[in-house]
Amino acid sequence: MSTSARSPLRTVVAVVSAIGLGAGGLLFGFVLTAVAFGVLVVGLSIDLPDTAQIVLSLIFVQGVGCAGVAYAYLKLRPVVGPKIRAVLGFEEVPGPFDIDVDVPDLRQVAIVVGGYVLALLAAFAGSFVLTVLQVDTGTNQAAQMGMENPSILLILIPASILIIGPGEELLFRGVVQGRIREVFGPVIGVLIPSAVFAGLHWFALTGGSATGNIVALGVLVGPALVFGAAYELTDNIVVPALIHGIYNATLFSLLYVVIAFSDQLPDPQNTTAAVLALI
Repeated sequence: MSTSARSPLRTVVAVVSAIGLGAGGLLFGFVLTAVAFGVLVVGLSIDLPDTAQIVLSLIFVQGVGCAGVAYAYLKLRPVVGPKIRAVLGFEEVPGPFDIDVDVPDLRQVAIVVGGYVLALLAAFAGSFVLTVLQVDTGTNQAAQMGMENPSILLILIPASILIIGPGEELLFRGVVQGRIREVFGPVIGVLIPSAVFAGLHWFALTGGSATGNIVALGVLVGPALVFGAAYELTDNIVVPALIHGIYNATLFSLLYVVIAFSDQLPDPQNTTAAVLALI
């Protein structure tokens, strides 16, 4: 990931393309999911249980959408990039763009552990802020489905490590952060993708007030900054993917435990609300 000279037009193009790539990957996945549901439910009259719906959504959104757009960008950039630069009149030629995938060494394993702890601390701090502010926040759709059908959480826990973490990190850290870093350098390269990542989670929320959801998304920036910093420190996408995946798996595990043992908790409603504020 190299940093090149910046011009106003180049700055605008970098930001627009980064946001477009992040949003485009998610949108592509949602469209594929809708098409699959349409074919199976409407076309073939198959009654899909909630667990099947969540599995299809994970495969198409994080698997095909996020990871697929990241892969397509890596393959198409050398072909399409020069033509776009010629049309826009860019004389500077950026360096090669890649996403390194390596088995973490001992230093990177330490960063995974430290990043996981920091991400959780950021989430707990954010949950505390939401409690103090007493704003009306929405609920993550996957978590809401998990509350209604806890068996979904048992799917989301391993899926967080195997699909959600890798898919979202390939797109948001590998492509979006790498694209922004080329123009702005490492610090802004972490900040902007973290804000984009958090902001796009707006569409995963159900209910809540506009103000409350904005505050909730602001809280999500904390863990996102940890993911981005981990990628910047290691240049190995496996590191933030592991942090993100284990972090999500921990939150879904907490929610499952709270639901499973709600009858033994002194204040199950508030405890559930506190866990939901983390997700």
